[in-house]
Amino acid sequence: MAHVIVLFNLKSGTNRAAYEAWARDSDIPTVNALASVDSFRVLRATGTLAGETSPFEYIEIIDVNDMARLGEDIARDPMPRIAAEFQTFADNPVFILTEEV
Repeated sequence: MAHVIVLFNLKSGTNRAAYEAWARDSDIPTVNALASVDSFRVLRATGTLAGETSPFEYIEIIDVNDMARLGEDIARDPMPRIAAEFQTFADNPVFILTEEV
């Protein structure tokens, strides 16, 4: 299983409540419905363990059971719309591919 970690901040002027409502109502259920995804979570950072402000406001964790299939899944409706909507909220998201050690 692979994991995709997405780190991002909201664009300046973005309403946090509007983003989080969209994430709960559209993004999370849509991505979790993909056959290539075992689990998708969106987390709001609350700070670092050292008590500092996190450099990222949000972290997404996508547990992927088939990376090739994920590419196919995200090319099909409704994912292009969901991805475009995500880009209206997220400022320069960083997508990190990972695997278990």
